[in-house]
Amino acid sequence: MSITRKNGPLYLQIKKILKDRILHGIYPLGTIIPSEPQLEKEFGVSKVTVRNAVQELCQEGYLEKRSGVGTTVLRNRSLSRLSKGKRFTEILVDEGHRIEKKLLGSEMVNNDALSEPFQLFGERCLRIERLYLLDGKPYIHYVHYLIPSAVAVTGDESADMQSLYDLIEENDISLDRFRDAFTVGTASAETGRLLGLPEGAATLRRVRYSYSADGSVIEYSIGHYNTELQPYLVSYDAP
Repeated sequence: MSITRKNGPLYLQIKKILKDRILHGIYPLGTIIPSEPQLEKEFGVSKVTVRNAVQELCQEGYLEKRSGVGTTVLRNRSLSRLSKGKRFTEILVDEGHRIEKKLLGSEMVNNDALSEPFQLFGERCLRIERLYLLDGKPYIHYVHYLIPSAVAVTGDESADMQSLYDLIEENDISLDRFRDAFTVGTASAETGRLLGLPEGAATLRRVRYSYSADGSVIEYSIGHYNTELQPYLVSYDAP
């Protein structure tokens, strides 16, 4: 995977990529990640750059370096302040699944005057389209609409895997709460093509509103889930 200095310090870019691989089950809990020489070759960087990235993940508790053994994954959950509970993807990873994300598009768009994005954000907003794969199979098609300042528009392929909400927080926007609505949806021609479903097939449709502390809507998104592949899971802690 290519990284570039224009996107900031190289070791921080590598740290983000390794962290996202851990959080999405590419490097499962308890396994040994590729060696430093392997990572140097993959990213085309120096030994010091890789070592700094791994060291920070060790300090944050994600990894542990063991002499004669290698670097082991100790934790596969984010410490984001967004939620005290597990994210849906974290539940799937805990159950041994692998999550991959593909960025399909990211651009500023003009909103139709009768549309929900127009009511929330006005004439223009940022549109991000993503496809989630579960164990290599298309699972969720997401379309996100956000305030223009939420996330930088980028074609950087390393942004594919990163959590959208982590990207928002990196822009110094603090998300306070979510509101989700679930209904039975139908796959459009495009969603059906991406998920491998016939047009009009039933899907689980999730509409999400993400709010800042002052009550402003930061994100409005629509997701279609192929629940024939995997049901939507919610994990509750006992009071």
